[in-house]
Amino acid sequence: MSELQNEVSELEQKSATAARLFDIRRIIGGLFVVYGIIVTIAGITASDADLKKAQGININLWTGLAMLVLGLLFLLWLWLRPVAPPTPEEIPAEQKTP
Repeated sequence: MSELQNEVSELEQKSATAARLFDIRRIIGGLFVVYGIIVTIAGITASDADLKKAQGININLWTGLAMLVLGLLFLLWLWLRPVAPPTPEEIPAEQKTP
């Protein structure tokens, strides 16, 4: 009986890890952070001609910073409110293995 309980607890841990790994907040936040860094760097290295095209506004810098903040907010939300794996009662009967 103990072996079965160990196996069940191991599967529950794997399920919780998979639920955290594929949380959409992690994916969206990570992408916004990466793209925010790239666009911010493009804004920092903008030439005078680029600024002139945008009527003196460094749009890449401001957009990059906004994307970076949004991505960090998503990741903060994920950290503050982690997803809980579904309990066995919440899983539909057709998804349960016999």
